[in-house]
Amino acid sequence: MKRSKWKGPLIKTRNIKQKLQVLSRDHEITSQIIGLTCNVYSGKKFVKLIVTDEMIGHKVGEFVPTREKFEFKKKKKKK
Repeated sequence: MKRSKWKGPLIKTRNIKQKLQVLSRDHEITSQIIGLTCNVYSGKKFVKLIVTDEMIGHKVGEFVPTREKFEFKKKKKKK
């Protein structure tokens, strides 16, 4: 569910210069945090994320997958 336009983006004020800070998945990427290396929790582990200028306007959670890729298990050959 998107945030309404009249409220504007969700921006939490923090010490921006701090490296490897933890960002929440609902944090919207602005020009203030470009080039920052941060940790984002995927539900199981922390993933290191480097913020670039192509990410402006998106949420942090869009760049951290929460599910593993599904692969069928290979069967053993019978003798």
